This record gives sequence, structure tokens and C-alpha cells, in this order.
Amino acid sequence: MSLFHSKSKHGEGRECVITRRACFSSSHRYWLPEKSPEENLALFGKCSLAPGHGHNYELIVSMGGELDSYGMVLNLSDVKHSIKDKVTEPLNFRFLNDVWPEFDITKDSGILPTTEALVSIIWDRLKNDLPLTGLKLYESPTLWADYYGKKMEALLTVQTHFNAAHRLAKDEITLSENKKIYGKCARINGHGHNYFLDVTVRGDIDPRTGMICDLPSLQTIIDELIVEQLDHTFLNKDIEYFRTCVPTCENIALHIADILTLPIKNIGANLHKIRLQESPNNAAEIYVEQSILNSLQKNLENSLVIQA
Repeated sequence: MSLFHSKSKHGEGRECVITRRACFSSSHRYWLPEKSPEENLALFGKCSLAPGHGHNYELIVSMGGELDSYGMVLNLSDVKHSIKDKVTEPLNFRFLNDVWPEFDITKDSGILPTTEALVSIIWDRLKNDLPLTGLKLYESPTLWADYYGKKMEALLTVQTHFNAAHRLAKDEITLSENKKIYGKCARINGHGHNYFLDVTVRGDIDPRTGMICDLPSLQTIIDELIVEQLDHTFLNKDIEYFRTCVPTCENIALHIADILTLPIKNIGANLHKIRLQESPNNAAEIYVEQSILNSLQKNLENSLVIQA
């Protein structure tokens, strides 16, 4: 018996995920009437200042299903109009706090229009029109949220960067052996990279603040524990951990994950993933909450279609 779909005309019946990108510009303000100006400032920082501030949002809509007889999951014209009617047209050049009833903070049920809250409500607007598999909403190139329809659960990613040098070599083997394994990276004086770090946290969206966790606290943790410690260092010599551990991109990412897991837990979120980009061609990802091998095995099992 074949484990996979046989070829069909125009791909009809085979599964595929497609994405559609949409953009809109909106402003918002983080301010809760039950808190004093001082409390709002302490909780939301400059985001609490009147009359608010704006962003150029980028929305990535992922949809899945079987191809029809025309070789499409969905007619992209229909997708475009659904997103425009339900999302971009109502939100573009608007003050988010005043647009949708969910953001009416004069009511006890009102939630602030954070990136996390906004993407979850966009899901609710689109889910009856499109077979959604996921949404990604960029507030800026360095801050975005992912949502998969799990009630109030979402993922929030913060991107930052640091510069560091390293040398890939093991002390217990010879230079020639190191060069065979690590190539040019084993050269005695080392080399440097501009590292880009994505820190993704998972948690429930607070029904009032709209946040997974306190964003300023998250950024402070990343800045103080990672960026300030690693920036402009020679990792092998300046960072104690890497005196005995080869600072490959993989090991640096693992070390960052080990450092951040508990502090992020202490502010009410879970560290979900670390992505460290060493160069335009190389990156390492650490999935903190799950085993990669187990996940790959499950994905493989789910992809197999046993035909009777």
C-alpha cells in the first residue's frame, strides 16, 4: 500500500498551506482608567502617553486545505477581499482603542489593543471566512506576535542584536584536527559576527492589559542578562561558560535559553523559543518547551496517509 497520495490532476485533493500578507497603519495608547497616571506610566512606559503612538503593522495570514480542481486552496481574490473587509479597511489609519468594541476600556470587559490582543481579535474576525492555521502580526521589525486560535494563548517575539567574536576549537585536540572539524573558524585569533537574537515567549493574554507579560520587564531581562553580557566580547575568553564549551551558534543559543528560562518564568511567561542568527546563511533555533526529535516524529506520523 502507498503511504502517500498518488498524483492527481492539477494537484486536486492534496494539502497545502498558503499565506497572504496585508498591511495597515494604526495608532494606539496603553492606558487603563482604573489606574493612576503614575501607575499607567510604571506599567506601560511611554506607551501610556497621550495621545498615543502609531505603527505600520504587517499581518501574515496562514490558511490550509486541499487543492481544488483549479490547483488552489482558495481563490486569492476572495482571500484579499475578506482580509480587507474584516481587518485592513476597519483598522487602517484608525485609533485602535476606538475601533472595535473589544477595545472599549470604559467597560470591565475591555482589553488594551496590544499586539497580542489585536492578533487574537483579528483571528475572531477572520475565522468564519478563511480556514486559518495561524496569524503573525508585526508591530515593528523587532516585535511581533503569533496566534493559533488557542483561546487567549499567544506567542510574542522580541528581536535584538549583539556583536561578539569567537573561535571554534576544542582544547583537547590538535590545531590540525580542529581545522579538519571547524575549518577557518578554528584559526587562532578567531573571528566576529553580528548576532541577531529572537526571544519568543508563550503565555495567556491578560484580559485587561492585553499582554502576555510585562514587555518592558522582558526587554530589560534580555538587555541586562544577554546583550550587556555578550556584546563586544571574545566569547572564548570573556565568558566563563565558553572557556570549556565550544561557542558554536548552537551552544550560544542553548546558553542564552538556559539563562533566560527562569527570569522569564518569574514575570509570568514561558520561554518558548530562541533563534540566534549568526550570519545571513546560518542560524540556530532552540525549542525550549518541546523535544525537536519528538516533534519531528509526530509531524512525520501525521503526514503519512495510509490508503486501504
